Amino acid sequence: MGLRDFVKAYWRIILLVVFVGVALVALFIPGGIFADDSIAGDGTAAAQNGTVENGTENGTGTAATVETDQGWTNLVYGLSLDGGTRVSAPVVGMTAEGLEIDPSRETEVTRTLRDELDLDRENVLLRQDAQSRTYTAEVFSENVSQAEFAGALQAAGVDATEDDVRPGVTQATRDEMIRTIESKINEAGLSGGRVSQADIGGEYYIVTEVPDWTPQQLRDQLSDRGIVEVVAHYPGENGTQVNETVLEQGDFGRVSPPEYNSERDSYEVPVTVVGGGQENGGPATEFQQRMNDLGFTTEGVGQCNYGNPNAEGESYCLLTVVNGEVVDSHSMGIDLANSMRAEQWDEDPRFTMGAQTQQEAQSLSINLRAGSLTAPLDFENDQSFTIQPALADQFKVYSLLIGIISVIAVSGVVYLRYADGRVAAPMIITALAEVVILLGFAAAIRMPLGLPEVAGFIAVVGTGVDDLIIIADEVMSEGDVNSRRVFESRFRKAFWVIGAAAGTTIIALSPLAVLNLGDLQGFAIITILGVLIGVLITRPAYGDILRYLLTDR
Repeated sequence: MGLRDFVKAYWRIILLVVFVGVALVALFIPGGIFADDSIAGDGTAAAQNGTVENGTENGTGTAATVETDQGWTNLVYGLSLDGGTRVSAPVVGMTAEGLEIDPSRETEVTRTLRDELDLDRENVLLRQDAQSRTYTAEVFSENVSQAEFAGALQAAGVDATEDDVRPGVTQATRDEMIRTIESKINEAGLSGGRVSQADIGGEYYIVTEVPDWTPQQLRDQLSDRGIVEVVAHYPGENGTQVNETVLEQGDFGRVSPPEYNSERDSYEVPVTVVGGGQENGGPATEFQQRMNDLGFTTEGVGQCNYGNPNAEGESYCLLTVVNGEVVDSHSMGIDLANSMRAEQWDEDPRFTMGAQTQQEAQSLSINLRAGSLTAPLDFENDQSFTIQPALADQFKVYSLLIGIISVIAVSGVVYLRYADGRVAAPMIITALAEVVILLGFAAAIRMPLGLPEVAGFIAVVGTGVDDLIIIADEVMSEGDVNSRRVFESRFRKAFWVIGAAAGTTIIALSPLAVLNLGDLQGFAIITILGVLIGVLITRPAYGDILRYLLTDR
């Protein structure tokens, strides 16, 4: 038999072997199929011409890179198998929907709401619905009542009453927060974390699971909204100092990992500002122009004395502000000033943001990469759940033990049923191959495995062997089969049965996989993936193995 005929005859078995091989690579080769990016590595972007001077207040960042040890496999374990904390907290805020606002007045209404309620810019949000063209206003503060919110809307010229205001935030805001928290967890190097939302008692909660952390550590991380700004601190009138925000969170593009500057004994985060070039404009060009207009590139070069009362009215500082707290101040370096005066800096808009400690720099980098939380979380009404690592290790051992017992039990039943190694051995091997492929898939996509997923694996083994038994019984139902034509006919009948059963299983479990039902989602996803792998890969391969062993021609 030539190579082409061999591949044509046994391509299903070859496909199974290939999938098993890829799964083993994903499971055991360091890094797996997709490299595990981490912000803990060395920075690759060079710093650009800045001078870090006169650091002042300590920052409040709490995030630090966490080194995870996944043992001898690339599997990522969830809360129940690795230990850690789950915190569920509602979102602080209230919403007024269906507001009729002229789009040209959007900025004016937002400013009036901030002034009337005495709120910072990040605590007021106005959105326009693309279909109805009406607006939704949200405020994120525990110190504002529904009556005050309605009054502020009326002061802004918006037709709204207290009845139009409801507690809670919009689904769009919750979705943004979930994405941001997921990014923060990933950027912090925490494998096995996941974020979702849950309706608890008619109120929506953001549910965050993180392995290896205590409840207080997780609360500290989530309470950090990560609002980063660059503020220009420059002389005003009559010997005063003026603070003006010149770069906001969305103005930053590429953010490199923190770097230690041995010359200044401090840490720096190299960043790139979005936009640039005289034709395109954008934040980079606007920042460059503003630095020129305010004198930072002329008399302000090297003139940062932030916090020195004797330098009031003379200081030119660029302040790095995180959550309203100044974490670093630095002056304009001469090289950076020259490139801005020549209007060339915006063609390659890079510079560095400073921090006094590695932890502050790491937190700054994470916040810049992940973005800021749209709204704060209410930790006074949160719910927390913790599993100690020692208990999680026991669950891991018991899960492995249950898996081994299930395989042994299934193998024993299959052998007793057929008493024929040609039928039983391939059946057991194929079922185990299905589990290996599924584990490899979970390792490749870094899917956190917990007790619900373990239950899904056991269900996959059971349903998989059921289908293989159906194939074997149908093929051998009328005695020995020697003709390949007869074998193919009987196999097709069996495959229709298991295909219909697989479709029923997928339809039944799809709501659990799609809806946000907590731990049940993981069970449903693993079971559905196992069924698909079985129908598309392992069942056809088992049929080819039986055909080779049981037929003569």
